[in-house]
Amino acid sequence: KPLSDTAGFNKFRASAKIFLPPPDADADPAGAAQSGLGPIDRIAFFSCAGPRIMECTIHWQPASGMAFMAETGSGHIINMDGAPDGGGRNLAPRPMETVLAGTGGCTAYDVVLILKRGRHDVRGCSVKLTSQRAEVDPKVFTAIHMQFTVTGKGLTHGAVERAIAMSHEKYCSASIMLGKTANITTGFEIVEA
Repeated sequence: KPLSDTAGFNKFRASAKIFLPPPDADADPAGAAQSGLGPIDRIAFFSCAGPRIMECTIHWQPASGMAFMAETGSGHIINMDGAPDGGGRNLAPRPMETVLAGTGGCTAYDVVLILKRGRHDVRGCSVKLTSQRAEVDPKVFTAIHMQFTVTGKGLTHGAVERAIAMSHEKYCSASIMLGKTANITTGFEIVEA
């Protein structure tokens, strides 16, 4: 039975709400409206800059072995599952894969936003994360390499390098946290659109 068919998922999906901040200046304490960002960018700006307190509720799905469903505070669902050798059925990413994916999403978001704010014509961004974990418990990440491919018109080496460095050193809370146990390295290539 697929995870998306579970009763808990359907119940949550029916009650999920998406919060979109009002566009007026009084509801814009972070300054997104003055930044020149469009409405879609402003939504993303609020979701990343968001509240300092976050919440997520994890539900074990016993009928699926070692599958878990996360309900995020922003109203989304993330399914996770374990490997078959640990009682899972390989129906969804492993929890640690979602940590790695979230880190990639966080840093890619930063890079795109920094380039857009710098009025660079960025058209695409992908980042491949390759990691190593400790051999014994707790099996923390010990090394992570982030390889970016950034597409745009007239993007300069310096602008992309700066955006990645700013994310890595200042803005990406996920990679900064993981950097406490892992050696994080980056690389990039620019593709002309």
